[in-house]
Amino acid sequence: MTIMKTYKRFDLNFVKGEGTYLYEKNGDEYLDFVAGVAVNALGHSNEKVIEAIKKQSEKLIHISNLYYDDNQIMLADKLVELSNHESVFFCNSGTEAIEGALKVARKYGYGNDKTKILYLKNSFHGRTLGALSVTGQEKYQKYYKPLIGDVEEVEFNNIDDLKNKMDDKVCGIIVEPIQGEGGINLIDSDFLNEIKMLCDKNDALLIFDEVQSGIGRTGKFFAYQNYDVVPDVVAMAKGLGSGVPIGAFMVNKKADVFDYGDHGCTFGGNPLVTAVSNVVVDTISDELFLNEVKIKGKYLKDKLQSMESEYAFIKGIRGIGLLLGIQLDIDMIESKEIIEKALEQKLLIIGAGVDVIRVVPALTVSVEEIDEFIIKLKNTLDSIVLEKKL
Repeated sequence: MTIMKTYKRFDLNFVKGEGTYLYEKNGDEYLDFVAGVAVNALGHSNEKVIEAIKKQSEKLIHISNLYYDDNQIMLADKLVELSNHESVFFCNSGTEAIEGALKVARKYGYGNDKTKILYLKNSFHGRTLGALSVTGQEKYQKYYKPLIGDVEEVEFNNIDDLKNKMDDKVCGIIVEPIQGEGGINLIDSDFLNEIKMLCDKNDALLIFDEVQSGIGRTGKFFAYQNYDVVPDVVAMAKGLGSGVPIGAFMVNKKADVFDYGDHGCTFGGNPLVTAVSNVVVDTISDELFLNEVKIKGKYLKDKLQSMESEYAFIKGIRGIGLLLGIQLDIDMIESKEIIEKALEQKLLIIGAGVDVIRVVPALTVSVEEIDEFIIKLKNTLDSIVLEKKL
């Protein structure tokens, strides 16, 4: 195999997708509740996305950021209008967005002996060295040390630990409002309010990693809009392009510190990806669309919660909108067992660690497809119960 063995891939080769379904080479249809790991927000082969790609590819694909492009300008304007922020930088991925956000924090503290960045235990912010340095999971870090210095971990939702580590040397603290890879863990409102208060008191920036939780996945366009706190910097990616590679971070006036030459990205926000992203943002930001996400999210969560009494190894359901997690008792079963068994039902699901099944379908998923998912999931769990005699 000429592809590096960095992913343990399933023996599946998909050649086509439509909506919430993927089709294998042999024609088998799979119900997709992975959505490219929360990327394909508008599902597979969305007509609006296809049309945007076709039209833009016939005109202009790439020009570099040495010149202006209307698609990029329009997209930046839309994101600013939808938020509490004032400028945007475009890149290609979530980890690049995080790298840029960390640089913003370091430049903000430059000259004032403020260099420390705090991050939360069990977090995940990406695979590059900077993003990895503020990822609170040793398993991702251990082979790549020493990582960048002057970073420190804070216990998730622990106000006392936060107070002990926050001081006037801190230039920024990075948080996920909902930890994705870490297990679909929701940040506590009191903890978040304390973070914001301490950031203001110590003149530090609050960075939100919304790479997975943003762009409509919670039923709000930005995840921070579920809270009373407005971050200084917001990193986004995944659903922003519904399949095309685009990332971004935006800043408020306080954090708008970059000047010419401070940062760059060759492909970032090129005409093709921003043409698609404009369509995605227009679709998802519509209030009726966002309300549908809330309704379908509640419907799905209610269905999953009703299963808790049926299966002893389900210990809870958590999350917001269409970003949900099924907590498992790992003394009885691990997530990978369910994921692998679900393939027999032609169902695609993904984990968030060994003890959580992550449920992240396309935002366009229908109620009927949610019902189909529940049937396939129950069939999967029933077969495991019989085999393992749970």
